[in-house]
Amino acid sequence: MTSDFLVLGTGIAGLSFAIRAAKHGSVTVITKGKALDSNTAWAQGGIASVLPESLRDPGDSCELHVADTLDAGAGLCNEDVVRTIVAEGAASIDDLVRYGSEFDKEGERYQLGKEGGHSKRRILHARDTTGHEIATSLLETARQTPNLKILEDHFAIDLITTGKLGVVTEDRVLGAYVLDRQSGEVRIFRSDRIILSTGGCGKVYLYTTNPDSSTGDGVAMAWRAGAQVANMEFIQFHPTCFYNPAATGPEARSFLVSEALRGEGAVLLNAAGEEFVNQVDPRGSLAPRDIVARAIDRELKKTGAPCVYLDVTKKPKGFMKKRFPFIYEKLRSFGLDAETQPIPVVPAAHYQCGGVVTDVNGVTSIRGLFAIGEVACTGLHGANRLASNSLLEGNVLARRALDHILGHYAPERNALHAPDIPAWEHGDTNAPDELVVIYHNWDELRRLMWDYVSIVRTDNRLRRAATRLRNLKKEVREFYWGHRVNADVLELRNLVAVASLVVDCAIRRRESRGLHHTLDYPQTDPRFQRDTVIRRF
Repeated sequence: MTSDFLVLGTGIAGLSFAIRAAKHGSVTVITKGKALDSNTAWAQGGIASVLPESLRDPGDSCELHVADTLDAGAGLCNEDVVRTIVAEGAASIDDLVRYGSEFDKEGERYQLGKEGGHSKRRILHARDTTGHEIATSLLETARQTPNLKILEDHFAIDLITTGKLGVVTEDRVLGAYVLDRQSGEVRIFRSDRIILSTGGCGKVYLYTTNPDSSTGDGVAMAWRAGAQVANMEFIQFHPTCFYNPAATGPEARSFLVSEALRGEGAVLLNAAGEEFVNQVDPRGSLAPRDIVARAIDRELKKTGAPCVYLDVTKKPKGFMKKRFPFIYEKLRSFGLDAETQPIPVVPAAHYQCGGVVTDVNGVTSIRGLFAIGEVACTGLHGANRLASNSLLEGNVLARRALDHILGHYAPERNALHAPDIPAWEHGDTNAPDELVVIYHNWDELRRLMWDYVSIVRTDNRLRRAATRLRNLKKEVREFYWGHRVNADVLELRNLVAVASLVVDCAIRRRESRGLHHTLDYPQTDPRFQRDTVIRRF
């Protein structure tokens, strides 16, 4: 299959890009599962943006949003990138509204929320299912867009580049090998312009707020192709994931309780009913996520309690049901009434702040390969993401990436001679007992990352993780090359690759900064005020 643009992923970044690109050439969008299996669709809180002056919170400005982002990023944000993305936020919101997204309003004005690290109310939301509202409106628009094809259950295995084929020329993308999960066949998808918008890697940890699809596929593929990757040590743990040991199933274990609750007055309490985050930061429960998550981790280890509590009981009766209906009803399904009972919460892996290195236009170190959304490391987030900046980044970068392509790499001006691409060669069929080993390795990987590379780290824990990952890499390599590929093997292969990148980057950063906190180097060191950039040779 050949197309002018090949988009991997159906979140806000991928679909926003695809809808706009379809005006300029043929677009194929593939996703390894269903189109709504994305972090975008799971996002609750909202999208941060400074609106035109007549619609924004009084006193808010792009300068304040920039300052809040830089403060959260702990010295590693690229200020020029931050300013560009923040300045273009309002225009990107107009795109979403045009595509059918409906945000909550009070009269003619948007109802703006506030979250941790924000000095003003600037979060647009659709109750507490903002991501689902955005994802469904984009998907509906995309399916009605001429020149745009969406293929579900298509798993991108690896990028095809001139370098991989041994062509002595500038390294550029030629396409991708893609597994059709329905037929089991691997097909070649040709394109000179490939957009990675595959999301993050939350499933590398045992406990995460992410959907099962978040296995770091884009980062792993780009890494294997030779692209630069940076700052993978900065994994954000959301402070408030619902804790209920009696509940079973992945849905219960990964249920996020939005930060927007704290923006509306909810506070974090310990088992004794005392506020504790204000002991480490005057902003208390509304401090940036890295500070709040570490405060919870410290409280749990100090007291031995299994969880802390998010208390919203002081709000008027009916508030939760009106403002956060999804969260309220979901908690009710687990037997908890948030209007009368504090919500038990613990931190869980949430967002990668590193990824494939790009500029502010999504351009990577391989010609024709672009990365936008969570898979990319643009310089916006630095060492810790400011709440609700992720949907903003994905939407703005989708616009900028297309504009850059049309200006420098438009389809009609860049018809490159493509060498022949060899067909995929299948291995033998997996034996049932070997599939059991694959599932065991999956579980072992996620547990070792949770135990050794979590909110607080040490050199010893990181070395242990690196040793075990080397063994897992060897076993997964044997599975991959010796047997017919399937989704389980591919996801495990990508998770091991991404876990290794997280550990390698963490070992190199001998300081504590933002989301990377190590007991061996508890202070921030000016010598490490730089990105951790690595590349496979």
